[in-house]
Amino acid sequence: MWNKVNSLMQSGIRDLFPAYFALVMATGIVSIACHILEMDFLAFPLFYLNQFFFVVLWLFTLARLFRHFSRILADLSNHSTGAGFFTLVAGTNVLGSQFVILNADQQTAFALWAFGFALWIILIYAFFAIMTLKEEKPPLEKGVNGAWLVAVVSTQSLAVLGALIASRFGAWKDAFLFAVVCFYLLGCMFYILIISLIFYRFMFFKVDPQELTPPYWINMGAVAITTLAGANIFLKGDSAFLADLIPFIKGFTLFFWATGTWWIPLLLIFGAWRHIYKRFPLTYHPAYWGLVFPFGMYTVATFRLAEVLNLKFLLLIPQYFIYLALLAWFIAFYGLISYLFTALRKPLTNGEL
Repeated sequence: MWNKVNSLMQSGIRDLFPAYFALVMATGIVSIACHILEMDFLAFPLFYLNQFFFVVLWLFTLARLFRHFSRILADLSNHSTGAGFFTLVAGTNVLGSQFVILNADQQTAFALWAFGFALWIILIYAFFAIMTLKEEKPPLEKGVNGAWLVAVVSTQSLAVLGALIASRFGAWKDAFLFAVVCFYLLGCMFYILIISLIFYRFMFFKVDPQELTPPYWINMGAVAITTLAGANIFLKGDSAFLADLIPFIKGFTLFFWATGTWWIPLLLIFGAWRHIYKRFPLTYHPAYWGLVFPFGMYTVATFRLAEVLNLKFLLLIPQYFIYLALLAWFIAFYGLISYLFTALRKPLTNGEL
């Protein structure tokens, strides 16, 4: 039995899905959503579980870095998988947000923010440089997908957590908040650029069921986290230089929330077409955590937007949407556990863990 477990772990390290930190993103944001809606009996177990996920995934990632570096380079230079590495940044910052919101631990949160920032610097330039300079490139309909928007999510995650920890910077608070606002605006720019390519791909190229993967839910998740970043800047950014920017940030934040809300019915239609009309099998894949995260993020973002705009009727949305987020999380978690038990019972293959 131990030999099978060890072999399965080695296979998992070798073939680790680049976007597996979406598991940390999803678990973290659902935990935060439960906390702000006074469901701490779920929020704290998910918080502790997420710390376990974070450590295990980093152990796997570091093992893969030292043992299978060529595979990491191959994934990073692949148009279909390269953007998945941005989940490392977003997962780190979502966990940092949990430490602030659930545990009032700004010291750990700052360490995670600094680590996330270092990862972002490396990945943002490595990814876009490789995608630009590589000689062989796929056509648009094969190269771009919803996972590219995790570049937006990773950038906005720096703004979200940055706003939460800005108060610890003392005399440097204004400079830090200025950087937070810049991350927010940069993330907005990335979304507009990337979603234009995705929308063009939707409208003018054939979409097959196997290509309409769960990460396309990041179309909504990316604007949901942008909404949360703008709301956090408004709620936590009491710096004088922000006074003139607040009306712009509030309007832009509402703009992105409206965009995210528009995406939800359309993405549900896509899912029904894929799994009901086209009968594409619904089997576990780590990419499904990229579907869970947007549900949790939309819940939290809408709650904070209601605070910013003082619109109590908006609070009805997170009070019900949280159950969709929890349902999605539990289904994905059940799929993960079932996959692991099934893998232990059958002969090992080169499948992804």
